[in-house]
Formats: sequence, structure tokens, C-alpha cells
Amino acid sequence: MVTSKRLEGIGEYYFSQKLREIDELNKQGKNIINLGIGSPDLPPHPDVIKVLQEEAAKPNTHAYQSYKGSPVLRNAIADWYSKWYHVQLDPNTEVLPLIGSKEGVMHLCMTYLNEGDEALIPNPGYPTYSSAVKLAGGKPVPYELTEANHWGPDFDALEKTDLSKVKLLWVNYPHMPTGQMPTKALFEKIVAFGKKHNILICHDNPYSFILNETPESLLSIDGAKEVVVELNSLSKSQNMAGWRVGMLCGAKERIEEVLRFKSNMDSGMFLPLQLAAAKALSLGKDWYDSINAVYTERREKVFELLTLLNCEFSKKQVGLFVWAKIPANYKNGYELSDHVLYNANVFITPGGIFGNAGDGYIRVSLCGSIERFEEAIRRITNA
Repeated sequence: MVTSKRLEGIGEYYFSQKLREIDELNKQGKNIINLGIGSPDLPPHPDVIKVLQEEAAKPNTHAYQSYKGSPVLRNAIADWYSKWYHVQLDPNTEVLPLIGSKEGVMHLCMTYLNEGDEALIPNPGYPTYSSAVKLAGGKPVPYELTEANHWGPDFDALEKTDLSKVKLLWVNYPHMPTGQMPTKALFEKIVAFGKKHNILICHDNPYSFILNETPESLLSIDGAKEVVVELNSLSKSQNMAGWRVGMLCGAKERIEEVLRFKSNMDSGMFLPLQLAAAKALSLGKDWYDSINAVYTERREKVFELLTLLNCEFSKKQVGLFVWAKIPANYKNGYELSDHVLYNANVFITPGGIFGNAGDGYIRVSLCGSIERFEEAIRRITNA
């Protein structure tokens, strides 16, 4: 059998491949401490789990659901956006629940890209943006982010390039993997750029509540709905990564266009999941304070670990990771990552998997207990 041309140039996701290697090392008795992947290890709020249990026990909650999602969940998303982001959304027309926001990345590319169309992709950035563009038949065009420019797009440089084939611009703030916070000025520049060049801005916003007191949405900028759609998720902020609940928010026309594709790909989400997600979105500030207290304590341990490795890092970054510049005696982040893996049995993500602009960096996840970080520090010290 021959695979389709759309898979040409699409490799296996880095973490999928690396986890197999780690499994083999574990079979050899290495007991690897994995500090690479941002999968929250904390549970959702007990009330969220209770709603899932109670609704799943009912006999009438197991049928196919609306392709647009339950009105209960759509209203909860709109209320959440209003309360925390000060963005007004019509739950009937401007909100589309997703089976995780990762599928939304693919939906947007398949909805708007034709063969040969281009999409601007952040470098460093989430690898799925590039893969989804390629799978849709488009061409990913990386735009470099640098520490000197506060990990923001260089709009002057972009203006000097040929933008005639560009249909989408992918942005992600708070930024993954660097943890860079957005500013209102940056958001305004992004929206203005989209309007000037008739480019759809796709903002991926899953990290806005993690170690951050001021969650922001790109849709809060005046006129943003004309050119912006925003993906969001309960994976990080609500500890529901495995539940696969996300959302797409934007103008009525964009939601309808994406729904034309999505409705041919799935048959909706299990209703008890949607009702539990609605409960999760109704939680107050105490919830976010409680999970951020845990991540704050863990981040201090990560700072200690990175200092031990002679890395440089900003203490102002937010999100589920810490991004750090490697010392000069290592060729790149891959070399440092492998050195720590094979000598200390600790896995740290090399920054180069997010694009070559990340070659001189590593990324450490905050998803692990204090005891795991202390053990990782002990191993690295001994190694």
C-alpha cells in the first residue's frame, strides 16, 4: 500500500517517537523522570467529576449530540469569555465546542487552505501548526521569533516579504514554548496586520490562566472579530487534558464555515462531558488560585534545576513550562537533552523541536510533583 501524498514530509510527532525510546529505557530499569510533556497531573475540580458521573448514569444522555454542541456548554463558554476576557460572544452563533482544541487547528487549515496557499507559522512554535498546514495542502512559512524582540512577530520584516499567497497567520499568546505574555500593543499590531493584508488570524490561547493573573483574549481588541478566530481549551486551565474539550470562538460567518468541515468529521461530543465542562467553566477565582499555587511552587524547583544546568531564563514567563537558554558548551538543546537523559535519567524537551529558532534552548514542564523535581535535581547533581 502507498500512503497519500499529503503525508509526504509529515513525520511522526516528536513526543510520540521519544516516548517509545523512554519506554525502552524504562524496560532496561532506568526509571526515566519525564519533564518534557505538558499534560496536567492534577485532577479537575471534584464538582466537575461529580457532574460527569451523575449525567453519565442517566439513561437519556447517550445519544448523538448537536454538531454545534450543547446549548448549555455554548452558554458556559460565552459566560466564561465575558467574565474573564471581557469579550461578548453570541453563544448561538459565535461559539463552536471542539473535541479538544488540537482538532480545531486541523479544522481551520482544512476550511481555509487550498493547494499552494501559505500560512505564517511561529518559529519557535507548536509543531502541529506546520503539520496541519501541510496536511491541508498548504505551505507553512515560518516567521522567526527572537528573545531580543520579546518573542513577538517582526512586522517590519513580514511586510517586506511576499504575502500574496498567505491566507492564515498562526499566533499563540501566552506563547508556547517561551512563556511570553502578550501586551495590548502586540495584540493591536496583530489585528491591524490581518486587516491590512486580508489574512485570517488564528489565535491559540490555552495557557492564559496558568501562572497569570490577567488572562487575555485577542478577541478583546476592537474590530478583532473581522479577522480573528480564537481556539481555547480546558486541558490546561481546568486539568481536563484527557477529556478533550476545547472551543473555537469568532464571527458567525467563520463558525459556520468551519462547521461545514467539522460536521463531516465527527458526530458531536458525549453530552455528560459537555455538561461537566460547563461546570468547570463556572468555577471561580479560587480554582485558578489553587492550581497556580501548585505551579508556583513547582516552578521554583524548575528554576533550581535549570540553574544547576547553567541555563539562563526569565522568571516572568507564564504557562505550563519554563523556557531556558542553554550554556555555550552545548551545540544545541538536543545535545543537552540527550546528555541529561543518558547520564541522569531525566528527560527535558529540546527547544529545536519547536523550530530552528529554538535550537539554543530547552523547555521543562511543570507537570510533576515536587518530589519528582527534587529527585530530578538529585540525579542531575550526582551525574
